[in-house]
Amino acid sequence: MIAITGATGHLGQLVIEKLLTTVNPQEIVAIVRNPAKAQALSDKGVLVRSGDYNDSAALALALQSVEKLLLISSSEVGQRTSQHRNVIEAAKAAGVKLIAYTSLLHADTSPLGLAAEHVETEAMLAASGIPTVLLRNGWYTENYLASVPPALEHGVFIGSAGKGAIASAPRADYADAAARVLTHDDQGGKIYELAGDEAWTLSELCATLSTLSGKNVAYQDLPEADFAAALVGAGLPEGFAALLADSDAGAAKGGLFDDSHQLSALLGRPTTPLIDSLKAVV
Repeated sequence: MIAITGATGHLGQLVIEKLLTTVNPQEIVAIVRNPAKAQALSDKGVLVRSGDYNDSAALALALQSVEKLLLISSSEVGQRTSQHRNVIEAAKAAGVKLIAYTSLLHADTSPLGLAAEHVETEAMLAASGIPTVLLRNGWYTENYLASVPPALEHGVFIGSAGKGAIASAPRADYADAAARVLTHDDQGGKIYELAGDEAWTLSELCATLSTLSGKNVAYQDLPEADFAAALVGAGLPEGFAALLADSDAGAAKGGLFDDSHQLSALLGRPTTPLIDSLKAVV
């Protein structure tokens, strides 16, 4: 039995989609906060169980008979450490034999503020005694795609990444890698630094976008505080805006770059290039 937390989220759904190509649906457990939102998974034969990151007892029940668990990091930044602790303790109580955790690229040395809770979770996993495999995911290409329509409209793409190289890949590539790890043995103790084969700067993204659209799109690099303020002005909550600006600033320091090609090695194919994702949006 393989269980996935956050199974109705963007990444969770993609992982299950990949697993269903090789695994009997009755051997897949989708752990979700609201089972009513997982009807599509139930219709495919996947076992849907209720489990909230904040409810240890419910998680322990949801993990009964589970051998492998994909712990997809919580989306609630600031609460991740306590929530992940609940999942790890529940997994230990249920006798889970392997946990795969979606961490952050080079979490232990990352300049991104997002790294702190991942480092804390990795430490808890190490202390749990449960064999663990760390999927240190790099940036999702989708993180920048939402900015493409306004950039095309106004001719400007703003950020704080400077000339930082971003080795991104779409969520589907990371999901495919996670599914492969979950269906192969002897993964305990491994650490995968996962990133796209192709690294690009935001200026290069704009150049590609200009070519594809036929519209001139320029990159405007802003100080971190100014970028955060612009995001708030565009309607984002202050906390989320600050997080995005910090991540962009981290990219300028090399925090989103990796050239080890471990993701494509896991996939057995090249990662999906940026231009393919931009074509779909344009």
